[in-house]
Amino acid sequence: MLHYIIQIIAFQTIFLLVYDLFLKHETFFNCNRLYLLATAIGSVVLPFIKLDIFSEVTSKDFVIQLPEVIIGELTSVTALDTEIALQAGIVLDQASTPLWQIILAFGMCLSMGFFVFKLLKLYWMKYQNPKRWKGNVLIVKILRSNAAFSFFNTVFLGEHISKNEKQTILKHELIHVEEKHTIDLLFFEVLRVLLWFNPLVYMYQSRIKTLHEYVADAKAIRQNGKKDYYKSLLNQVFETNNISFTNTFFNKSLIKKRIIMLQKSKSRKPKLLKYALIIPVVFGMLFYISCEKEAISTIENEALNLAQYSYTMPLKGGMTDNVKETHKKYEDFLKANSDYVSWGVANSKEGTMSYSIHHKSEQVPEGYDEVGVSFPDGQSYTAYMNFKFFPNTGDVVEEVQELNPRDYDNASEVPFKVIDQVPTLTECENLADNVERRKCFSNTINKLIAKNFNTNLANTLGVNGKQRIFVHFKIDESGAISEIKARAAHPKLEDEAKRVIRLLPQFIPGQHNGKAVTVPYSLPIVFNIQP
Repeated sequence: MLHYIIQIIAFQTIFLLVYDLFLKHETFFNCNRLYLLATAIGSVVLPFIKLDIFSEVTSKDFVIQLPEVIIGELTSVTALDTEIALQAGIVLDQASTPLWQIILAFGMCLSMGFFVFKLLKLYWMKYQNPKRWKGNVLIVKILRSNAAFSFFNTVFLGEHISKNEKQTILKHELIHVEEKHTIDLLFFEVLRVLLWFNPLVYMYQSRIKTLHEYVADAKAIRQNGKKDYYKSLLNQVFETNNISFTNTFFNKSLIKKRIIMLQKSKSRKPKLLKYALIIPVVFGMLFYISCEKEAISTIENEALNLAQYSYTMPLKGGMTDNVKETHKKYEDFLKANSDYVSWGVANSKEGTMSYSIHHKSEQVPEGYDEVGVSFPDGQSYTAYMNFKFFPNTGDVVEEVQELNPRDYDNASEVPFKVIDQVPTLTECENLADNVERRKCFSNTINKLIAKNFNTNLANTLGVNGKQRIFVHFKIDESGAISEIKARAAHPKLEDEAKRVIRLLPQFIPGQHNGKAVTVPYSLPIVFNIQP
């Protein structure tokens, strides 16, 4: 988010420089108005437009990964953010809110408060002063004042303004109403709330207000002589209203600029070509955004020497002291740097797992699954793992690049992704759709395992710390559990996991193409053993 804000400020700086250097002195007022509005919106939208938007990485899992079952309190909780978790509506813990985000939110709330206060002040002024209708325009007479400004279809005129000049000023303000200038100012007022810390938004609003006055002056002067109009601008005791989203007639800082602009000759049409400058500017921004990922990745990775956080460990036997030290640095770095993610590479032949850190803009290799790692203090990071083989047994799981339901019309075993009706339980079968049934299915399994798993067993095994048990099973055509496999740090933990899985109730089998079929699953179980 911080990087996005920096991009907005950078783009607005460039757009305003182009405006101040080439456009603001021209009399193409409506074109300048459109330029300011379009570039203000563009600076917010452009960071999201990337030329590589069509590239996608799609997960192609054959075996569905159920959300892990967490038993007891963990000092470090890991949750797999797999497809079934998303479908079941499971939300992972988010990282603790950085201080700058808290300040940003506080500033927004404060700015919103000022905005609401100014609106209430305006409506109170409208309510307590006498008013009358002139066609579709409401004219409010401000007692004991010589101010003049407009807001939507309401024109505020001070009672101290002389009768002769009141008509000239009224015509000027009616042009603001006709041109709907209030909408422009309210748009920038909203930007001021969201980007209260950005001085460029205030500069944008100042320039659009100046343009509004130029537009109104240019039209009003056609109905009055220049001499009388200058007199209306100069021969007043000026009173400037502080409400930033109204068009104020008597604004000291604008009087000189307005008179100078009134004396300027109309800009010639060939000068409209200046607006073509926006084309290379926008293309340059798009090019920057598109190339930014690779540039950031290369430069930051070299500067940070991410290799110092890489390590390899065996799937059996746990971490050595050196690996534990590196692992701590690895996790601390990922928690503190949200722009980086972990890649975990499992090697079934060597029986090892290798971890490394990469910038999140780097292309994740095909076949990797996203894993969300969260902690009790609210911190978290993202990792990508190549679950090409089932880590509990080392068996290779078939990778299917494209799953077509028709390919399984006569198959006895059907992947979770393409099955017509997922296996379910009696209490879940009447739910509306597959998504709701999956959620009910997952929650029921989690409760049953957490209730029946013998956690006291771990105390006699000589193991401690966080323990993960990976279980692989199938629900066959009859709805029974079959082919249970497990992998854990100790054989007795594997046996306990298999025992608990066998306690699962009879399922209503999955249906595909009108017949019962077998569906494979994998389930991680994690709990903490205190020494």
